[in-house]
Amino acid sequence: MPIYTTEELIQYLYRETTAEKTRAIEQAIQSDWIVREKFEALKESMEQLDTLTVSPRAQSVMAILNYAKSTMPVEQS
Repeated sequence: MPIYTTEELIQYLYRETTAEKTRAIEQAIQSDWIVREKFEALKESMEQLDTLTVSPRAQSVMAILNYAKSTMPVEQS
């Protein structure tokens, strides 16, 4: 039974494998504990990425706002 690479398992997770390769990977996940452990770790990571929220630091936001303010054209009346 072939050992599947991380890239192949990621393709499987994102449903980017052919039907033949999908069946082979599913069989490997069921019968090979190494493949199953690798797959479960990748699946957990993928699920965590889906729930991850990232925000810029307040310092970064303030730097951008200050830069925008300093480069803003001055309106003349």
